[in-house]
Amino acid sequence: MRLPSFDRYGDLYRDFSWRIPEDFNIGRAVSDEWAARDPERVCLEHFSPNGDHLSLTYGELSAASSMFANALASLGIKRGDRVALLVPQSFETVIAHVAIYKIGAIALPLALLFGVEALEYRLRISGAAAIITNDFGLDRVRQIRDRLPELRHVISVSDAADALSFADLIASHASVFEGEKTTPDDAALMIFTSGTTGPPKGALHGHRVLPGHIPGMQFAHEGFPKVGDKVWTPSDWAWAGGLLNALLPSLLLGVPVVSSPAQKFDADTAYRIMAEMKVRNAFIPPTALRLMRSVSDPRSKYDLVLRTVGSAGEALGRETYDWARRTLGITVNEFYGQTECNFVLSSSAAFGVTKAGAIGRAVPGHRVAIVSEAGDELPAGESGQIAIASPDPVMFLGYWNDAAATERKFLHGWLLTGDIGRQDEDGYVTFEGRDDDVITSSGYRIGPAEIEDCLTGHPAVQLAAAVGKPDVVRTEIVKAYIVLSPGHSPSEALAAEIREWVKMRLSMHEYPREVEFVESLPLTTTGKVIRRLLREKAAAENSNPGRRAT
Repeated sequence: MRLPSFDRYGDLYRDFSWRIPEDFNIGRAVSDEWAARDPERVCLEHFSPNGDHLSLTYGELSAASSMFANALASLGIKRGDRVALLVPQSFETVIAHVAIYKIGAIALPLALLFGVEALEYRLRISGAAAIITNDFGLDRVRQIRDRLPELRHVISVSDAADALSFADLIASHASVFEGEKTTPDDAALMIFTSGTTGPPKGALHGHRVLPGHIPGMQFAHEGFPKVGDKVWTPSDWAWAGGLLNALLPSLLLGVPVVSSPAQKFDADTAYRIMAEMKVRNAFIPPTALRLMRSVSDPRSKYDLVLRTVGSAGEALGRETYDWARRTLGITVNEFYGQTECNFVLSSSAAFGVTKAGAIGRAVPGHRVAIVSEAGDELPAGESGQIAIASPDPVMFLGYWNDAAATERKFLHGWLLTGDIGRQDEDGYVTFEGRDDDVITSSGYRIGPAEIEDCLTGHPAVQLAAAVGKPDVVRTEIVKAYIVLSPGHSPSEALAAEIREWVKMRLSMHEYPREVEFVESLPLTTTGKVIRRLLREKAAAENSNPGRRAT
């Protein structure tokens, strides 16, 4: 399941072939198999703000996960049942994941940031039989439990009178578990889509999804693993990015993963974690990287040993790409995928695959193209929908209990991502935006990603989102919502300066005719801007002409 040694991308891509075992189980692969070979090998480290960092070995992970697997089985949890995880990055989270896979159940990771309604929706749609959570999550579960008749068990990683104790369940069961035999196509994991364009849907993945991620992981992290490699991400492990772009592939390859307490992202804390824990490989989404730009000269302030940084989830953009090269001495390897089919495009600077503003080339083992609305492959330079050829190991099995939506996701053998991009003669793909996010103005189709990249290049702009606002003359105009960097204040003069900044660097038809300064942008739990909410906000302004943005 590892990439062979290679010198040239073209040779690697051409010669690559998948070799996924017919008997494969994620839980056994990331714990028991390593424990049998090297039980004292460290697999997890936890950053504690007080400096009392912790570690866990593969032997300990194997034993604890088998204990918890026996506990789940004793509660009647069986193959195919959905078990929700509403917990932050922690050893308990990994132990629970591994146990769920071992018994053949389906892990349902959920973000602690979910409100009560969002949590109820996902638990009800999935028919979850059990949930593992902490005190924070338990407060929310209590409010909705009587409306979830299929939720039979609530397990708490902290002491709670009205929940089963995670620690007690582990302590009272044997450390040997005869795991379920599973094939690569057996269901293992359900991750709900982020809901940027409509109600979230449960994307169901087979055990094959993990080996399917290995080529991308090794490509983006430039020959990963190498001696001394250690991985950290600020991304919630409930997201496909945190779970499948960092945690599980690293454990499979024998690389320790650093966990950190749940918190609102803070740039200085991120640098401190990477420095103190000697992180060599980081997965940092673009929004977080942009926030990290607020720390001046971090290499003189923190003892960083970074070897590689990968980024995905939103378009990275040329400005952030150039900043990382100047400031961190790292070429960020941007990659691309989505919940339904992840890590299919990637950059790899060490192997000559990198281009500012592009999200990379097809990862070995995946075929990616730009297609028309009819599903026909488009020539280089033409904009269309990013599509992935089926079958593919990282491709989802389907949406949970939604065959119609699953069918709509495919056309003529292509999985349609709903993302708009274009591919150049060398195979590099540039992301232009979600299909729903593309702005139509005076006959032009404008992708928001390029505008946002340009906006964040302005020294006063920390974060930016561009959307189309309905206009009777131009169909839509470009409107920018901007979060200012510290030390800058909103003003009409600054708005005019920002408009001119984009006009001079992009084009006359792409600059934002309206600029509104905001305290924050609406983000999904994965850090993606929810442009749908901003479009609705902009459209509502037309019915309230007395209100005028800066």
